[in-house]
Amino acid sequence: MISTSSLLTCLGMAAATYTTRVSGYLLLRNRKLSPRARAVLDAAPGCVLISAIAPHFVSPHPEELIAMAITLLASWRLPMPATVALAVGSLGLLKYLVAT
Repeated sequence: MISTSSLLTCLGMAAATYTTRVSGYLLLRNRKLSPRARAVLDAAPGCVLISAIAPHFVSPHPEELIAMAITLLASWRLPMPATVALAVGSLGLLKYLVAT
């Protein structure tokens, strides 16, 4: 079962991601955006996600570090949904293997 703090963190990240994405387009919908401005708006949700992941880079749990390495390697070749699925699957499998 997911802890309350983890659930609230996920909901907060979802709200921040949605808010940054929607507010940028709503506030600037009548303007012609430069490619650079559009790239900034497209990058904002990823910045929210990485802020939640970054603390795990100093994790004392080797299975989390291995799963992050697998995810990093996969992200160079696979599309986002496949990378996320591989990340979740590899972490779940590694945690299972460490627990047994």
